[in-house]
Amino acid sequence: MARLGFSTGAIALSDFRRALDILQTTDTDAIELSAIRFRELRPLLEAIPSLNLEKFRYVSIHAPSNFSQNEERDVVDQITSTCCRTLRVIIHPDSIHDFDLWRGLGERVCIENMDSRKRVGRTVKELATFFELLPLARFCFDVAHARQFDTSMVEAYRMLAQFADRLVQVHLSEINMASKHVPMSEAAIAAYQMVSSLIPRNAAMIIESRLDDDASPERIEREIGKGRRAFPWLATQIVAA
Repeated sequence: MARLGFSTGAIALSDFRRALDILQTTDTDAIELSAIRFRELRPLLEAIPSLNLEKFRYVSIHAPSNFSQNEERDVVDQITSTCCRTLRVIIHPDSIHDFDLWRGLGERVCIENMDSRKRVGRTVKELATFFELLPLARFCFDVAHARQFDTSMVEAYRMLAQFADRLVQVHLSEINMASKHVPMSEAAIAAYQMVSSLIPRNAAMIIESRLDDDASPERIEREIGKGRRAFPWLATQIVAA
């Protein structure tokens, strides 16, 4: 059954408690706890036992997007702590220095495809190298990254065809000229509809559209509606649930 929700970073940047408070009354049942900066990881992980996550059927953590090789073991050690031992961990492929460290997390590791700013992780060929080195890793498909890299959506189609058996989470948003995640436009929705049928129906759909400047209930619901239009089967499954 489909699961739909937000990244806490999209709602309130690093203030994950505020994001969770805002989302408690929304029509969401999935959450990505974002620690996109290295300094945000420890406070987030230490807080997890005290967070109200009961409404969410799916919970994941977004690991920091940038850390040094010297910091990498600390990142993995923190993530493997008892409090979050079962949660999926979204990781940018270009952040990985030592594959042996991440291999120990097995299927919890979710490699995300990258946008055009990065040198790796943008294509099927580039991602395949990471899945060879982390054979149990899952896939987090960022549809906005894929569209920015190839507006024809051909590479997105190839990714979904090649890695569908690994796909557990999808990131929804649009990428603007400054490579920022913003609310979805009509053009983005139309592009995402092109690959909608390739998304496994049990994937968690996580909206990353930045709403932190005005995370009102109306604006949140509007972005949820866009997600359902982008993936029409999602609307049907949510209603059926």
